[in-house]
Amino acid sequence: MRLSLAEGWEALALKARIRRISLSLGAVLPDDYERALDILEGIADECRGFPYLFFPDFVESFGLSHWDRSVRALALFTRSSSAEFAVRPFIKLDCARMMAQMRAWSADPDEHVRRLASEGCRPRLPWADALPAFKRDPSPILPILEALKADPSEYVRRSVANNLNDISKDHPGLVMELAARWHGADPQTDALLRHACRGLIRGRADEDAMRLFGLLPAPEAVVRAWSVSPEAAAIGDAVMIAYSVELLLPEAESRKLRLELAVTYPRSAEGSGYRKLFRLAERQVAGGGALEGTRKLSFKDLSTRRHYPGTHTLALVVNGKETATTAVVLEAAKEAAP
Repeated sequence: MRLSLAEGWEALALKARIRRISLSLGAVLPDDYERALDILEGIADECRGFPYLFFPDFVESFGLSHWDRSVRALALFTRSSSAEFAVRPFIKLDCARMMAQMRAWSADPDEHVRRLASEGCRPRLPWADALPAFKRDPSPILPILEALKADPSEYVRRSVANNLNDISKDHPGLVMELAARWHGADPQTDALLRHACRGLIRGRADEDAMRLFGLLPAPEAVVRAWSVSPEAAAIGDAVMIAYSVELLLPEAESRKLRLELAVTYPRSAEGSGYRKLFRLAERQVAGGGALEGTRKLSFKDLSTRRHYPGTHTLALVVNGKETATTAVVLEAAKEAAP
């Protein structure tokens, strides 16, 4: 504990803290790597959850030259926490060997190990170093995703969806080919695919992806109401969005409508902005019916998003097509009363 919490601890980010703990363990455990692992494995069942990511990180830090022993330890430690970060240096060291191991893990009885098979090889895993080889060519990943696409565990299927979403950013056609082939065989796989294609639907408005999930172009949709109140606000405030989209079809017909709020946020000291989509509603709507409601949009600063003064453009997106716009002028945060 003294080594881990030494000078500079408070300034360290999460992964740097994990590494500090791993290196501190290396300083106090036996120099012999396998003896040190024996000690950690002996207490692994009592050390469960996110705080114990330093167990697999210890393997990453000290075990790259002890392949077989380290791989067994990662399979054990992932059951208690997650080894999704720690497997990646092994992939980079010997891709063919590690991916063969991960294909074997995809058939493991334990859902945590099966999830590791998918999560660990995501090309763009958050908080982790990217895997450039898989961004260029994801084909080594595909047998694992094929094996897990109908896994009984939602925990595992969600990882498969996230992996496919990563792949779609570099190879949208490949993901659509898989989605078209897999779709319709199993309701749980269909739900997985919908989550996997979220980037294609939301970010790209890919027509093939939208059609696969019943989101046909909706020229028959007309915007009856679209407003923001108030039209000016301060950082930290919220505004209320009102929307109403009517479907101009015969009553006997219907369409699935997906409504999204697209917000363009100014960047500090830059002329450009960045766009973020928020889901408003999605529902099958009969001809003559409407999809309507309200949505609060907060301008409170978050750890993942900081707000700046300026005009924020708000657009209503219907089945991937921008159909109406409005704006709110954001001012600097109000000073607290003395």
